[in-house]
Amino acid sequence: MPRMLDVSDAVRAEIGDEEADRLLAGDNAPGSYDCTSCRTPGDSEQERTSTVLFVGDETAVLAFAHASCLPSQVVQVTEEQLQGAVRSIGTAGGDMAGVEPHGSVPEQAVLGVTSGLVLIDGELHPALVVEPTSPIVRPGTIGTGDDFLPLLIEQGFMPLTELASVPPVLHGWSVLLAMGQLHAVLQPGTNGGQPVAWWQAHQPLQVTDSWRAAANKHQQVLMFAAPVGSIGRQPREDLLRDALDRAAAGGQLVAAALPLAGT
Repeated sequence: MPRMLDVSDAVRAEIGDEEADRLLAGDNAPGSYDCTSCRTPGDSEQERTSTVLFVGDETAVLAFAHASCLPSQVVQVTEEQLQGAVRSIGTAGGDMAGVEPHGSVPEQAVLGVTSGLVLIDGELHPALVVEPTSPIVRPGTIGTGDDFLPLLIEQGFMPLTELASVPPVLHGWSVLLAMGQLHAVLQPGTNGGQPVAWWQAHQPLQVTDSWRAAANKHQQVLMFAAPVGSIGRQPREDLLRDALDRAAAGGQLVAAALPLAGT
């Protein structure tokens, strides 16, 4: 039976027309599946389903997602990430109660990225809190200052003095959540090109079921950023919120709402 599959041009180019046509005819596509993004069941005979191709250095894995969760796309990952993602397929994932910082960006500036739920105006929102481990100077300059917040403000992030409302959406940026894990924060490519990773997890970052559910509900993630020493490693979400409030009150916090997997 034909499936309600979306196969993007990029995916078709990778897997070939013959394989793509077989998928659309229902030969190689599953009827039921676990969505690679929200991890809940899907049925390609009953609802629009996206084909998502994860491409590593040597291998590739084709996964399926609700079209409302992820568009059909090709996701470039390292071979290590791909093998880890393969091991995660079919598992519930995301039962961690604490938070762990991971990641890096070019110029070897190390960023701590923490996931948590933030209560704003009576509703829980999925959030990422980014704090460098050392001051960030403007590329091409030599100095001892910290340009982390000015650089983000130039990209469109908004300074906050309090967490009273959801920050505006920053179009062109997005958060890639796939296979139930956090993979990257993407920024616009140069000259209108493909989005590139502003931050990418060394290994896909587990998030809690409640965080993932909130992300899929809102279809966006709130990103907060603060200079080194402003937030610290907080073991609980209430302590993380207290640290965010202090940073905002001190003029040391910027934020934006980033669409989910807007690649």
